[in-house]
Amino acid sequence: MSDAYEREQQNNSRLSELSSKVSALRGVTVDIYDNARSQDVIDNSNEIFSSMSTSIKGSAGRLGRMAQQGNKVAILKLAGIIIVTVVVLYWVLGWLFAGRGKASP
Repeated sequence: MSDAYEREQQNNSRLSELSSKVSALRGVTVDIYDNARSQDVIDNSNEIFSSMSTSIKGSAGRLGRMAQQGNKVAILKLAGIIIVTVVVLYWVLGWLFAGRGKASP
């Protein structure tokens, strides 16, 4: 009877070890899946920023050609766009960094 009890204890111990290894493997698998999903998000973000960069370069080129033609209205539009862009960037960056550097009471 004692021999059967020891074997049962060994089986329980090994089953517990196996269960912990399976849990660890499941955790690694979930981490790999999460990493793969985040890489997919990063790749999609890179594609979006790349297409946006190409679009901005094309628009800037068209605005430059329009300004070179000497059209007064086009030059005013270009100046207005540049001024509005600088003001919006100043406002957005000020909003993003407003809370940094201030000590909270």
